[in-house]
Amino acid sequence: MTLHAVSFTQINRILELTDSLGLSREWVEIPLSPESPGIVRRLPNGKLEIIVDADQPFDAWLDALPREIQLVQGS
Repeated sequence: MTLHAVSFTQINRILELTDSLGLSREWVEIPLSPESPGIVRRLPNGKLEIIVDADQPFDAWLDALPREIQLVQGS
């Protein structure tokens, strides 16, 4: 099933995860449009952009998100 938009509930779950990693919400951007593949990247302004994967089940994608964030941060 393809995800067509990121819901408020999904955004809250992502932010709860980034909170648990010690990331400031002011430095996290989550576009409302998912893409395939999803991506985590550092923007030129230093913020972390988290684009939800449109084709992967959200829970599976969310479980893998901490590792993707670590890779972008060089941890």
